[in-house]
Amino acid sequence: MSWFVKKRQQKTAVEEKTVRVPEGLWIKCEACKELIYRKELVNTHNVCPKCGYHFRIGVDERLENLMDEGWTTLFSHLQSGDPLGFVSTKSYKDQLKKLEQAGQTEDAVVVVEGTLSGQPVVTAVMNFDFLAASMGSVVGEKLRLGAERALEKQCAFIIVSCSGGARMQEGTLSLMQMAKVSAALAKLDKAGLPYLSLLTDPTTGGVSASYAMLGDLNIAEPKALIGFAGPRVIEQTIKQSLPEGFQRSEFLQTHGMVDKVVTRDHLKDFIAACLAWMTPAPRD
Repeated sequence: MSWFVKKRQQKTAVEEKTVRVPEGLWIKCEACKELIYRKELVNTHNVCPKCGYHFRIGVDERLENLMDEGWTTLFSHLQSGDPLGFVSTKSYKDQLKKLEQAGQTEDAVVVVEGTLSGQPVVTAVMNFDFLAASMGSVVGEKLRLGAERALEKQCAFIIVSCSGGARMQEGTLSLMQMAKVSAALAKLDKAGLPYLSLLTDPTTGGVSASYAMLGDLNIAEPKALIGFAGPRVIEQTIKQSLPEGFQRSEFLQTHGMVDKVVTRDHLKDFIAACLAWMTPAPRD
């Protein structure tokens, strides 16, 4: 047997013994850059076990983490239109159609009613997978209706925010939602019903400038980006370097914009405890 043939057979034997690792088993943490076994994140609420970085999570997982089983989805019939016939690099109408075909039928926010640790609540969770959870007319209308449902049921209202801001494809109509939702929340305040705002990464633009910061209690997840304009835009405008940690949850808590930074594994218990002393006792 020639030397070349022998080497080729040895190489083939080594290749046959090589175990191929299936794709998607590991994920790299965006903060510490360590590789994490993806299944391990299931047990940590999608929080890095090595540095505590909170990965972004979807609407379903968020509701499962916060709500008791058996919630009911509200206002699913509302869908965005294209009032301006907006066309940029893409047609707004085509974007909405593709999202609907992909199963995104609830627009950028899902509103449900149910219980949280046994306490009745109406909860709205923004969906970053739908046009970066931008605030359009449907988002504003669902949040208004959610606040009115909480008023009707005499229970707390919770909004979980994550958004890139107002939806530019709807122009001024999207900006009007800031005032509309704020007015609806004022009715809850007048009725003495608690509104809790949970800010997650990222909460920016017109969302942070309106209902995200109007909570009777503003809660944030660790290291979440919270602000109006982005840090780079601010630095370019004021021609100065920003302090370390600027626009992150901990920085805002230090400066009085956020009441409490709570890790994801303690969120449900913390909110339940807050509701226990914020919600008025039931009347006979």
